[in-house]
Amino acid sequence: MTTDIGLGHPQAQSVRSDEDVVRVRQLVRSVAVAVKLSLVDQTKVVTAASELARNTLVYGGGGTVEVTTVDSGRRKGLRIVFADSGPGIADLDLALTDGYTTGGGLGLGLSGSRRLVDEFEIETSAETGTRITVTKWAR
Repeated sequence: MTTDIGLGHPQAQSVRSDEDVVRVRQLVRSVAVAVKLSLVDQTKVVTAASELARNTLVYGGGGTVEVTTVDSGRRKGLRIVFADSGPGIADLDLALTDGYTTGGGLGLGLSGSRRLVDEFEIETSAETGTRITVTKWAR
């Protein structure tokens, strides 16, 4: 897969299947390498992206992921936006609690993903679905 990672040029990936979740992981890894994240930080952001892409598929009924390189002037990084038009998250505080799960998993998806990235924002409603934006900066 070739990737044009020009600053500010987002790359979109639809999430409609398990294979798309794999494609999101590959895209995030290639951008993380390009912005020179350490191997540990690459692993963290790819893990977070995998969890959030899976949530987009399973709980949001599918959606899109956009990966963009960012530059603060002092350092580079990547920003990832996960968006779906699903039912939203009814109780966000509960959903962000370690151990909470509605799917029988370990309950580390949202809370674990939040810990793996440098910036984490979430907007959710029954009318508009869920939009999660995460950023990971090179150190």
